[in-house]
Amino acid sequence: MRIRPDTFTDDARTVMIHSQEHARRLGHTHVGGEHFLLALAAADLPVAAVLREHGATPGRVEEETVRLEGFGPAAALLVGLDTGTLAAIGVDLSAVRDRIEASFGPDALARAGQAAQKEPRRPSGLNPKNPRPMGPGPIDRWRRRHRAPDRVPLPPIPPAPPGLYQAVGPRPTGHIPPTPDAWYAVHRSVVEAVVLRHETRIRAEHLALAFTAMTTGLVPPILSALGTSAPPEGRAG
Repeated sequence: MRIRPDTFTDDARTVMIHSQEHARRLGHTHVGGEHFLLALAAADLPVAAVLREHGATPGRVEEETVRLEGFGPAAALLVGLDTGTLAAIGVDLSAVRDRIEASFGPDALARAGQAAQKEPRRPSGLNPKNPRPMGPGPIDRWRRRHRAPDRVPLPPIPPAPPGLYQAVGPRPTGHIPPTPDAWYAVHRSVVEAVVLRHETRIRAEHLALAFTAMTTGLVPPILSALGTSAPPEGRAG
């Protein structure tokens, strides 16, 4: 699914871009739900004030993100793991990380993460025996019906807040790909707002609802650690 930048309001586009900046600042080679949550919590928006009132402050979200992932490319090795399920059976990923670094050196995970990023990956969702991509979905059909005749230049986005931490070494450059879970949450916000509710653009509130309702990735354990629960299903901002 391709989503044009002008599908989002300026506030929502700011959250999207700031999530990339936060991931880059922490040296992460992926953009997960935790980076979107951090961008939402740090924004100067009403929805951010709601998150902060419920304990999801930028500092606390970033602290939990670093505690669970660490810095640099090593974070990519653990990002796909279901931390909630692992914690339920007594597996603490931060303890696993500490044990690996104690045995193989403080940069062992970083080296492994860099090596993993160099490995070619087959795009998910494709059948190797019939590698045809999926056909157009509801977003594409809606966009064709509501295509704007003229595109206006998008206003510049201010830089993200500096945050608490800076990864050591060179930062990732270029576009940082979202994780499948994060991209699904973006897709969910688009479907909820544009297709089902027939709104013209995606607002930051739609992103907040989609990302705080995630059930996979690092957002659930982060919100749990902060004592913040996800909103009920189906409630719009």
